[in-house]
Amino acid sequence: MISLRERNAIIQSLSAGVVPAVGLQHFQVGRNDEVQALVKDLEIISAGGATCRFVIGRFGSGKTFFLNLLKTVALQKRFVVLEADITTDRRLHGSAGQARSLYSELLLRLATRAKPEGGALSNLVERWVGDVDGQVREKGGTEADVRRELLQRLKPLHELVSGFDFANVIARYFDGYLTENDQLRQAALRWLRGEYATKTEARQELGVRTIIEDDTIYDSLKLLAEFVRMAGYAGLLVSIDELVVLSHRLNNTIARNNNYEALLRIFNDCVQGRASRIGFLFAGTPDSLEDRRRGIFSYEALATRLASNRFAETGSRDLNAPVVRLDNLTAEDCFVLLTKLREVFYTGQSVTQTLPDEAIVKYLEVCQQRMGAAYFQTPRDTVKDFIGLLHILQQNPDRSWQSVLDAKQAEPPVVDQADAVPGQDGDDLAEFRL
Repeated sequence: MISLRERNAIIQSLSAGVVPAVGLQHFQVGRNDEVQALVKDLEIISAGGATCRFVIGRFGSGKTFFLNLLKTVALQKRFVVLEADITTDRRLHGSAGQARSLYSELLLRLATRAKPEGGALSNLVERWVGDVDGQVREKGGTEADVRRELLQRLKPLHELVSGFDFANVIARYFDGYLTENDQLRQAALRWLRGEYATKTEARQELGVRTIIEDDTIYDSLKLLAEFVRMAGYAGLLVSIDELVVLSHRLNNTIARNNNYEALLRIFNDCVQGRASRIGFLFAGTPDSLEDRRRGIFSYEALATRLASNRFAETGSRDLNAPVVRLDNLTAEDCFVLLTKLREVFYTGQSVTQTLPDEAIVKYLEVCQQRMGAAYFQTPRDTVKDFIGLLHILQQNPDRSWQSVLDAKQAEPPVVDQADAVPGQDGDDLAEFRL
């Protein structure tokens, strides 16, 4: 049963062409094979392993929806999830705080099952500190005993980069927890989020000598994954979208290659067993991956590692490969999707008659006639226009769905310039000769 709050969030988000943060299960269609493949990755992570996958699909093909769906599944399986979008100012490698900015964004949006909307870092740390405090005091321990127990449990982290300072920061958080010193607790959280710009400031406020910097964000994520395990969670899932920014918005070749080198390090660690309890999901377009001049495949070491399985090119799919390609939705999938969205739309609405199935079939026919088969490759456009149709019919009860769709069908078709035939209008170089 869908709540009115979920209904409104879903409809408002889809009307704007974005993926809702809640209620994905109410209209999830297709992608079952891909989802099951990634669920197996979660099992690997919870068993102590590590994974790295690249989710590739066209703009509007449902990459963000797919990532959010996996986030929902991961939260249900007691994972901690980090998510962020790459921008020119937030990326995997940088020399002026860009990588640290990406790390801070990931930690700000840290989500748990109890707080799926993000911002759960303080809850995570305080819950673990409070649990240890309660266990020690039940046995008659003092504050000093609790602090020693905290440091003892964090001792395995000392083997990792900055693990000693990480343990000390948690201990300082405990000091603030005991004395109800909110300023000290916030300082500890700032360090954990990578928000200190200088080591001097961190040493003055927390007594530690290192901070999270551009060249240590991956090491810090591995450190966080180990802490998450100690806190009783199954593992850490890191979801990063918009790889296309690295390939087509970073004009400096050296900057692009540095980011691809950071990707290579993450991939190698995950597949070679040097990382534990952590999984990475990177999402991008086919161009961001396959462009030999600017894409990930321009970095030869990644091109060889992410190349397709040659034996899967005859129609079969290898869902264990590092690259997961989102297939196009079929017309049948689109029909089921729109049927579910119709149910969501009319939830809690006082209407005497809803849109019939034949209207959905007619709508898909109109879409195919105007846009061609490519329309079904971008569920975002199909869904956004369908929600718009439902809004029009709801606000104009005197109009029939037949009249609205007939009027739309009478409009001239939209020509995609990418599919234009050479020699037609608009192709100025069709007859060019040298």
